[in-house]
Amino acid sequence: MIRLEELGPCLQGIVPAQIATCGRDGEPNVTYLSQVHYVDPGRVALSCQFFNKTRRNVEENPLASVLLYHPLTFEAYRLRLRFEHAETEGPLFDAMALRIQAIASHTGMTGVFALRSADVYEVLSVERVEGFLLPRDPALEEAAPSLPAGPLTELRGLQVVSDRIARAPDLAALLAGALEALDTMFGFSHAMVLVPAGGEELVAIASHGYGEAGLGARARLGAGIIGCVAQRRRMLRVAGVGAELRYGRAIRERVAASGGGALPPELPLPGLADAQAQLALPLLAGDRLVGVLAFESRDPLCFDDWDEAFLGIVGNQIAAGMDRVQAVAADADGGAPPPRAPPAEGRRRVFCYYCNDDCVFVDGEYLVRNVPGRILWKLLGQHRREGRTEFTNRELRLDPGLGLPPVKDNLESRLILLRRRLQERCPDVRLVPVRRGRFTLQLDCAVSLVEKECG
Repeated sequence: MIRLEELGPCLQGIVPAQIATCGRDGEPNVTYLSQVHYVDPGRVALSCQFFNKTRRNVEENPLASVLLYHPLTFEAYRLRLRFEHAETEGPLFDAMALRIQAIASHTGMTGVFALRSADVYEVLSVERVEGFLLPRDPALEEAAPSLPAGPLTELRGLQVVSDRIARAPDLAALLAGALEALDTMFGFSHAMVLVPAGGEELVAIASHGYGEAGLGARARLGAGIIGCVAQRRRMLRVAGVGAELRYGRAIRERVAASGGGALPPELPLPGLADAQAQLALPLLAGDRLVGVLAFESRDPLCFDDWDEAFLGIVGNQIAAGMDRVQAVAADADGGAPPPRAPPAEGRRRVFCYYCNDDCVFVDGEYLVRNVPGRILWKLLGQHRREGRTEFTNRELRLDPGLGLPPVKDNLESRLILLRRRLQERCPDVRLVPVRRGRFTLQLDCAVSLVEKECG
């Protein structure tokens, strides 16, 4: 007997499921499903979006049949179902709606491509569809070489990740150490941490596996998988991202062709352009969002229930660590008066600050914006006027012109982003921590400052 919980890979939506219903008149109807969601050992929930005929049929005749496909073995399974009820609110509806909202926002279909209800069905039987596949060919089924068992257990790996977080002296070391350990110990090769950047944006201040492309990646609150996780503060796992986006785009084309009016543009995915699986979770300190931890993979079956549970534990530790190191840094101050620096010689860099939108360009190329841009402009301006090279976090917090919030300002996160953007785009200018709550501005070039207005 096949148990419903054994069909986990079939329920991830990598290969679309099909539902067959029949109304009172005996006419059958078959269509594809966006989601088949596991509820408990005896029930599933099906997404109801555009299926007017399906809904009419089950109201007249509650019996239905769903065909599922295993994405690796391609075996087919048939679920015989009986409709119980529809939910339009609550935890089940929210969990299913979040996934659809994330995909819809990527394809500019928010409000059109939406969940109407989560339809709950009793599972009457689960059976394998015999004869769906050709007979097995032994020559094609050589066993894949098994990987040698490592000496480290999952618990030992968790200990290593936890140790990196606990021993980190600052936020940059905490995030870099945690992401590196997650790759080394568990193979999470593409990951990033994004933090609120003011307004409706999140920005990546740490990444692993992307090279320079990951740092500074942006997501809008409520848009895309990362933005939806930040807004709803719920973990989200999506397999078969490519297929989900193709489905959303197909609906978009139909809406556009029917004269549905102007649609918002598609949003680019931060990270891998060809990602097939994504998992993102909110980093919460109490009820406060300190960031989003996001993973992705080209393997559509990379993430499962184990990953959700394990990364939930790691995410809680990272969030607590971020809150701890930022609180310690906020309390730190003191030291000798800031020294003056001799003028730099040799190469000259031209920094241009656009005061309308707080963007900073260096030698004509975009560098940074918003609060990090205002911080950089303040530091460069004081260096030019006063010759200063040493600054404190405290003085930045007390400067009203920077626009930092009075509580939990994420200053350390903004400084990390600024340091790394300089390292990538202008290594002649560096912000170097010297002790807790204090850093120096180091210049290996002469600097020209130009202030403009956009347009």
